[in-house]
Amino acid sequence: MNEVIKALYERKSVRRFLPDQLKDEDILAVIEAGNQSPSGHNTQPVRFTILQDQALIDHINDAAKNVMRDSEVDWIRKFGASERYHLLHKAPTVVIVSVRSDVYSPVADASAAVENMLVAAHSLGIGSVWVGLISSYFQLPEASGTLKIRDGYKPLYAVCLGYEDPKKILPKPSRQKDVFDWIR
Repeated sequence: MNEVIKALYERKSVRRFLPDQLKDEDILAVIEAGNQSPSGHNTQPVRFTILQDQALIDHINDAAKNVMRDSEVDWIRKFGASERYHLLHKAPTVVIVSVRSDVYSPVADASAAVENMLVAAHSLGIGSVWVGLISSYFQLPEASGTLKIRDGYKPLYAVCLGYEDPKKILPKPSRQKDVFDWIR
């Protein structure tokens, strides 16, 4: 099987990481894979903020969960109230994916970058998970300043990166089979 397709089939979300930090060159390879993603009208509007300060990662978790506790959505409220849940899964590296807000397709552009990063991480033996609930933190007025997000950019997602804890490996969930219609 083609190596790219194999990586796509095998990649899964990892939420239990070892505390060991990744090599800088591996992180940069994952970032560069994100940078290689397509974007609407080739605007290339995505920027990446790499977090490795565990105190900051824990602060983001705590602040986001405070916002989540007031959510109108029941399951988000429950995650916010859970003592055991860590929004960023205690990952040693977290990448914040931001996008210029003046482009045609900012959400699609950021999402394409995230997908490239997830597959690249897997190909390097690095576990990853895409965190959309980080938007709870981004609602806070101080978030962009704390993360040093550049003017004109909006943070959208977090990607947690680290080595999967071998004591807590979970299988990849099965995929639906009947997902397409063919018109000829």
